[in-house]
Amino acid sequence: MHGSDPQEGPLVGEDGEVGYRGVTACQAVGISYRQLDYWARTTLVVPSIRDASGSGTQRLYSFRDLVVLKVVKRLLDAGVSLQNIRKAIETLRSRGVEDLAGITLISDGTTVYECRSPEEVVDLLQGGQGVFGIAIGGAFKEIQGSLSHLPAEPAAAPQPVGAPAGAAAGDELAARRARRRAG
Repeated sequence: MHGSDPQEGPLVGEDGEVGYRGVTACQAVGISYRQLDYWARTTLVVPSIRDASGSGTQRLYSFRDLVVLKVVKRLLDAGVSLQNIRKAIETLRSRGVEDLAGITLISDGTTVYECRSPEEVVDLLQGGQGVFGIAIGGAFKEIQGSLSHLPAEPAAAPQPVGAPAGAAAGDELAARRARRRAG
């Protein structure tokens, strides 16, 4: 298996090449599986590689999704309502990975402001707005650090039942389910 080691692949810029399962996303971001599941079902953060479709299918999150999840967690921790977080995430959804890294979100606990330059941050703070900020580039680095020891897998179709051991990035549970379905 040349070049398929998930630790080799680039994490930034190649959105959609490597997928992260829900459990891995939770560990990398620092949220519970219940939160992740709720956010996916309410379309706050839907996995962009593969969403769950019935029992047995695994959601697969991209690196970019994990960064957005981290931002949602930070905003929630700061007391911003889910409704206002949803508005902020809507605006981030249209941005590419490279674009996201240059954004700082500033919030006064109610409204979330998007700043693209240090000057915008200073203007907002001088105007009396903003209590805390999230530099999305910083969230990138945190997620990359967390992922360095967590499993990833190719974002291609699920492994066939006869796939060699280890091909499913060590997910024994998925392999058992596949064997059960096969019969």
